[in-house]
Amino acid sequence: QVQLVESGGGLAQPGGSLRLSCAASGSIFEIYTMAWYRQVAGKQRELVATITAGGSANYVDAMKGRFTISRDNAKNTAYLQMNSLKPEDTAVYYCNANIKVAPTRRISNYWGQGTQVTVSS
Repeated sequence: QVQLVESGGGLAQPGGSLRLSCAASGSIFEIYTMAWYRQVAGKQRELVATITAGGSANYVDAMKGRFTISRDNAKNTAYLQMNSLKPEDTAVYYCNANIKVAPTRRISNYWGQGTQVTVSS
């Protein structure tokens, strides 16, 4: 059994910052690419950023320069540092990861439960 648990969401003012965390736990053999998505109520879930096991990061153009994805492989945790937040960044943020589980070594895709980020004055 593998779980992804996000934390760090909350209320921020426009121009402010938040740091989200995503901790993976359970029978993990190896974690491959981790990613952050977000979803506004009534809209499709959209990709924010990805990071490989080796630390190579990619961002959706709208987030470049404001958001930074990182990971600590020793802690099985990914982070999303969000700066210069805008009201349109308000959404539920989800963590996603491709994980090889033990002992089967089967690779499956997992989602966290999401954490609400609200940007408002």
